[in-house]
Amino acid sequence: MSKTHPIVAVTGSSGAGTTSVRRAFEDIFEMQNISAAIVEGDSFHKYERDAMRNLVDEWERTAGRGISHFGPEANLFYELEELFKNYGNGGTGMSRIYLHNEERAYLHGQKPGTFTPWQQISEKTDLLFYEGLHGGVISDDTNIAMHVDLLIGVTPTINLEWIQKINRDINSRGHSMESTINTILRRMDDYVYYIVPQFSQTHINFQRVPTVDTSNPFDYSNIPEEEESFIVIKFQQRLDTIEYQDILSSIPGFMSRQDTIVVPGSRGGDAMKLILGPRIKELVDVGRINRSSI
Repeated sequence: MSKTHPIVAVTGSSGAGTTSVRRAFEDIFEMQNISAAIVEGDSFHKYERDAMRNLVDEWERTAGRGISHFGPEANLFYELEELFKNYGNGGTGMSRIYLHNEERAYLHGQKPGTFTPWQQISEKTDLLFYEGLHGGVISDDTNIAMHVDLLIGVTPTINLEWIQKINRDINSRGHSMESTINTILRRMDDYVYYIVPQFSQTHINFQRVPTVDTSNPFDYSNIPEEEESFIVIKFQQRLDTIEYQDILSSIPGFMSRQDTIVVPGSRGGDAMKLILGPRIKELVDVGRINRSSI
C-alpha cells in the first residue's frame, strides 16, 4: 500500500459487471478532478487470442485439464504485481492494452485479440485504477492484494453471473451455447482457487442478488433488470454508525448485519458513488500532500 501513489482495484469474474462499476469510478474521477492511470486486467493475460485458443486444445489433450484466463498459467501475475509495486513506490510502471474488437484494433493498426506494446505509465497521475479478474489475487509466488489501498469486489450470485456471461458471449461475441458452457467448465478449478478467494481480501464487496427466478442459468434469454435485484454491500470492517445512517438516509435500504447494507439494485451506482467517493478523495488528498512534500 502507498500513502503517496494510491492504487484502487475492482476485481470480479468475467460477466460479473465490473465494466459498469468502472463507469461509476470514472464519474467519481471526473467529479473530483482526479487524474487516474486506468489499467485493464485483460492487458496482463499472457497469450494473444489465437495462441490461447491453441493452448486450450493442447492442454486438454496433453495435461488432462484446462487452461483458463482465471488461473496463473495464462496470466502475468508477476508483471501485474511489479506494476502495482512500482506505481506505489514511484507513481509509474509498465502496462499495455488488449485489443478486444475490430474497432479498438483499428485505432492501433493491429489485429483484434492482440496486445499493444508495453508502455510506461505517465508519472503525472493521482492514482492507479485497475479493473479486471485479479486485483486481489494471491498465488504461490505473488501477492497482488497487499499492494492495493482500496480493493473492491463485484460479484453477482453465481447463477446470475453465468446468465450475464452466457448472454454476452452468445449475443455480443458470437459464441455458441456449447462453447460457452465448455469455457465455464474448463475454468471452474481456477475460479474456485484464484477468483473466489479474492472476495475475502476486499475492503468492500458489492453483490447483486436477483429477486426473480434464476434457477436455470442456461435459460439466459432474460437478464434480471436492476429493478429486479438487490445490491448486498459488505464492508471488511464495521462502519461508524453515523456513516451507516448517512448512507441509509440517502438511499432506501436496510442493514442485514452490522457490516452489511442492502439497497435496491436500481440504486447500486448511487451507493457506489456515495460510499467510495469519500474514500477515494481521502486517498488522493493524502497522496497529493505527500508528493508535494517530497
